[in-house]
Amino acid sequence: MPQLRKRPEKPLGLPPSFPTFACTNRKAMALKTKVKINRITNLTDARYCSGMYVDILGFCLEKGSPHFVSPNQFQEITGWISGIDYAAEFAEEDAYTIERALAEYPGITWIESGDVDTLIQLNSLGKKLIYRVKLEELDTLLPKIELLREHEITLHVTSTNKSISIDNETIIKNLSSQLNLFLGAGITPENATLLCELPGLYGFALDSGDEIKPGLRDFDQLAAILESLELED
Repeated sequence: MPQLRKRPEKPLGLPPSFPTFACTNRKAMALKTKVKINRITNLTDARYCSGMYVDILGFCLEKGSPHFVSPNQFQEITGWISGIDYAAEFAEEDAYTIERALAEYPGITWIESGDVDTLIQLNSLGKKLIYRVKLEELDTLLPKIELLREHEITLHVTSTNKSISIDNETIIKNLSSQLNLFLGAGITPENATLLCELPGLYGFALDSGDEIKPGLRDFDQLAAILESLELED
């Protein structure tokens, strides 16, 4: 199957200003920081994000989740994408179940889980590891810092809050100086450039477009954030 290197056609819900020109050289183009996109479920999302030069596409491989992607869906999507990393996202699955699942998803280079012990058990697989934790629970993370550093585990901070308090920003700065940290909370088109300059921050983790109704997805917020992060020529 051919490997596409084009920016996708404009998905429904994108702002009129979104460009659709071909992206023929991903390596020559970049964003101001690394970007991971969470819970990719279809080719439209994947091609759009690849065309916007993101670094990692995340796929939920946990059965029962509304965002679950089957092995066939995964191969159909990734067969048309190249030059990008893929992350397997899990919430509660144990290490044994995750290892068995990965055998059906070729090309996965990252594993994300909300359980540190599970990630440590998977360390021998040679994948890069991401520990997902809520912004509101960062205080409980402090005793685990040395363990995360020892196993080279990247942190992914999430939250449903639309803003970051000064206290939380201080904690994030402290953590990002000690660990690779993907920020997935409080990011807007207006503050994205400022937040990506936080000392030591590894990058952003953004959710893919939300479905407004079947076949219609809202990319406005995601598109605006990614456009604000594009490096000028």
